[in-house]
Amino acid sequence: MDTPFSEVYKTLRENKERFTSRVTTITTRSQEKESSPPDTDAAAQGKAAPGAQPEVPSHVPFLLIGGGTAAFAAARSIRARDPGARVLIVSEDPALPYMRPPLSKELWFSDDPNVTETLRFRQWNGKERSIYFQPPSFYVPVRDLPYVENGGVAVLCGKKVVHMDVRGSTVKLSDGTQISYDKCLIATGGSPRNLPAIERAGKDVQQRLTLFRKIEDYKKLEKISREVKSITIIGGGFLGSELACALGRRARSRGLEVIQLFPENGNMGKVLPEYLSNWTTEKVRREGVNVMPNAVVKSVSVSGKRLVIKLKDGRKVETDHIVAAVGLEPNVELAKSAGLEVDSDFGGFRVNAELQARSNIWVAGDAACFYDIKLGRRRVEHHDHAVVSGRLAGENMTGAAKPYWHQSMFWSDLGPNVGYEAIGLVDSSLPTVGVFAKATAKDTPKSATEQSGTGIRSESETEAEASEVHVSPGSSPAPQVPKQGEDYGKGVIFYLRDKVVVGIVLWNIFNRMPIARKIIKDGEEHEDLNEVAKLFNIHED
Repeated sequence: MDTPFSEVYKTLRENKERFTSRVTTITTRSQEKESSPPDTDAAAQGKAAPGAQPEVPSHVPFLLIGGGTAAFAAARSIRARDPGARVLIVSEDPALPYMRPPLSKELWFSDDPNVTETLRFRQWNGKERSIYFQPPSFYVPVRDLPYVENGGVAVLCGKKVVHMDVRGSTVKLSDGTQISYDKCLIATGGSPRNLPAIERAGKDVQQRLTLFRKIEDYKKLEKISREVKSITIIGGGFLGSELACALGRRARSRGLEVIQLFPENGNMGKVLPEYLSNWTTEKVRREGVNVMPNAVVKSVSVSGKRLVIKLKDGRKVETDHIVAAVGLEPNVELAKSAGLEVDSDFGGFRVNAELQARSNIWVAGDAACFYDIKLGRRRVEHHDHAVVSGRLAGENMTGAAKPYWHQSMFWSDLGPNVGYEAIGLVDSSLPTVGVFAKATAKDTPKSATEQSGTGIRSESETEAEASEVHVSPGSSPAPQVPKQGEDYGKGVIFYLRDKVVVGIVLWNIFNRMPIARKIIKDGEEHEDLNEVAKLFNIHED
């Protein structure tokens, strides 16, 4: 078969670029060495030196906008498929790429008094690691990116892309710097939402508010938790419930009052079926948290030295500091200058199944509203989705042309003893069927990380999918909602749409995601979900 002209042109152009690059390298490397002071920007301690103005290349083959998990996963994926690739990450964050889950999970359970500085944490299995994906030595200094022999990944920290010229394939930074690119990934993530009642409240209230998202927010809240007598978390989802449990652990030892309030009937009320949500609420209460469900904030004001939160039903809550954990707003400011479509239902940049917004622009992570070939149009805000979508975007930026079919998973731990993993559409408004069994000592997040060797579950959890799922035709009766007061030790919750399983929560069952992924991918109707639950070995001791 003849090679298409476009491929021949692409090869010639790349060869020419490589030749020019090598010539430039030879002629300028000695001058670079003489004129360049030792590079201390991003490669010092994971931070850009204040006021540092590294020379920025005017052109890069691969430009990644955003310095989070999705961008790092894409960079790794690009380099795996094209070992000579030159990749520039432009990040607003002053820190090098890091993982967010430990900020609301393991870091709070550390006994190290210097944990806010080291940002190293013990996983539930006792092994220690840093929240940074790679040490500074992994990255190439920004000014050297065009010249290093085998390419690499450089991170321009503390800079924001403010304008995007799609036709000219160039971006402009907040300091006026322009960079042109061959291929670009938008991985701008999201910003934490605030409550309108708090936004209206004025500066005195805002100064006692944490919108939790970044390393600095973790450091600030950790310090505040040592200084004040009362912290109120608004929000009953993943982040709010994880932080409530983390702070609740300190409540007992330090005399800190921890209050959690939210409009739903129970913790994770939008995700878990009501009976499991109620059970979770009791679990959070046992961690030392004063949980207030059915609480809608009407106003927040300052009275003396304290904050007063008035609820719509007339109740009042007095506290010293508020943490708002009420969701994420995707960062789509670039859509306007770039002429990119924002999805009106889900938010985020609208992309196809290959995560493409234009022929040479891809979007991954929280900011991508993508087409899932199994479950339809979606936008997902979880660590593993950032890993999976970033990896896929990187593959497609190097010519793979693969659609998004791999169901990312997410997990939430309420301390070392209760945790769950989930996949697909898990929404408590869908019909659910739960099958439960008695838990053993092995059925905890702590035990799971001891088996897998990592606390970041999506690292131990590969793209694996069970090769075959065989469900025997059962004669067992339809599963019943567990009785009031029953202990949900471990179990499987199936979420159904048109009688087909579209989501699965594995409650205190770990390392079984490939089976769940296969069930969702097959998209079949199942006569008896008790039999399907047996695939997860929930009854084994």
